[in-house]
Amino acid sequence: MTEPEDRCRLVLIVPNEADAERQASLLSQALSGGDVASVVLPQYELDDQAFQKRAESLVQIIQDAGAAAIIYGDSRVAGRAKADGLHMDGSPEELGEAIEKFTPKLIVGAGGASERHTALEIGELRPDYIFFGRFDGDIKPEAHPKNVALAEWWASMIEIPCIAMGGTAVESVVTVAESGAEFVALRSAVFEADGGPASAVEKANALLDEKAPRFGA
Repeated sequence: MTEPEDRCRLVLIVPNEADAERQASLLSQALSGGDVASVVLPQYELDDQAFQKRAESLVQIIQDAGAAAIIYGDSRVAGRAKADGLHMDGSPEELGEAIEKFTPKLIVGAGGASERHTALEIGELRPDYIFFGRFDGDIKPEAHPKNVALAEWWASMIEIPCIAMGGTAVESVVTVAESGAEFVALRSAVFEADGGPASAVEKANALLDEKAPRFGA
């Protein structure tokens, strides 16, 4: 992740978009709206070659904006695209291998923590962050209560940073921030915002500036 601030920060999940130019434009707009710690690039339905090409273009846009580019699940693509990190959703064995092989060269983060026991198992492997929720889990305006509860439990006792998935409303960042999570992830709240991605990111940061608790306060 890029340099930490004293409050919860934004992580963006790039939306599923067949048109590469439109996807790049939406991402550029979002990143122009203000502080973003990192951006996760899922593969979606793209084949490996198409994902590689897409990633190379988007990683450059992300890094030029000062954010960290995180590739979902494919270390080869992450390496070739010169990304900053790798997000793993597989088995603990796969995660452990990735951490051993790529840390500290790459940020290695972990998803798949749907309950406390699994989260603690993941935590024992010492990933750089843990993600609560699903990338496509933003189906209601508010953040899913289960993800918020997991983030609150985790943040209260574990030093490894956590990201919790927000909802379809930008305002959902406040609830996630209040849980103590270091990062809140947004997808449709930014990329499908009526006023455009830039204004959504600007609004999210304004809400975090105003309402997010300060770490160490």
